[in-house]
Amino acid sequence: MRTLSLRILVTTVAAAVATGAAATPASAAALPSRATWLADVQAVTDQAAAYLDTRLPATGVKAAIVLDIDNTALQSRYQPYDATPGVLALARQARADGASVFFITARPEIIEAATELNLSIVGYRWTDLYARPTFDFSDNQTLKTKARTDIEKRGYTIVANIGNSATDLGGGHAERTFKLPDYDGQLD
Repeated sequence: MRTLSLRILVTTVAAAVATGAAATPASAAALPSRATWLADVQAVTDQAAAYLDTRLPATGVKAAIVLDIDNTALQSRYQPYDATPGVLALARQARADGASVFFITARPEIIEAATELNLSIVGYRWTDLYARPTFDFSDNQTLKTKARTDIEKRGYTIVANIGNSATDLGGGHAERTFKLPDYDGQLD
């Protein structure tokens, strides 16, 4: 019964987040189909997987990868509560090769527990999740750069950073970045 209640909570919170993320201007070009998006994502995650094959396991460093959540780890726009297959495969590959997985999101920390439950249900395992602290009004890039800096201060080397927005990837603090499609900002 508790699991069902938690799943309902995750569904409700994720729907609110996804609905907010789904708002696009009326003048925006039509969003590609889910199948097209998944194929476009797979093209990028294949490149990231090939890179991780050469980079991991990492001798002499505490390796980590960083993942965004909305329209990256989760299919927020297309299937709001489902994992993005290529990104989930990358997370599993990184963990199997000894790297830690971190999530950095602009989602508010008030829904962090529901977010963690959703990620866990769909198969992700991670070391830590950074969400937007209450009353932190910094822009997304500043927020996410600060989180990556904190990960480095904890002794990790971020070997890959994966996201669908320039704000997910900008600001440095990662050896390589991999940008998933956002279709001119429609999936930010």
